[in-house]
Amino acid sequence: MTSDWISSGKVRARITDSGALEVACSGLTTQTKYYKTLLKEFFRKDFPPLRPGYGDYSVHIIMEHRGDAPWMDLDNLAKALLDSLSGNVFEDDHQVARLLVERRSAERDGIWMLATAME
Repeated sequence: MTSDWISSGKVRARITDSGALEVACSGLTTQTKYYKTLLKEFFRKDFPPLRPGYGDYSVHIIMEHRGDAPWMDLDNLAKALLDSLSGNVFEDDHQVARLLVERRSAERDGIWMLATAME
């Protein structure tokens, strides 16, 4: 059974039925480093401790925006988000064997991420 969302400020996260970590952040900023700090603090203070895994991971990131897309490099966003997962989901972001990062129009601004251990 998928766990309930744990929320704090602009961040919410949960563990899915398959054991993946699902994270959502409301709002957008072009300062991608902001997300690294925001999520690191969330995992440190508000989310139950996770045991970092040692195998390969698949990570899917979606940046959703209203209107024109913000001036943000998706590769920089991905780096900040992967850094925030290091030490929490996996030991190091070199364990990410598959990475999909997308930008799409939506009804509200935000970021969604799913990190899944690969078999």
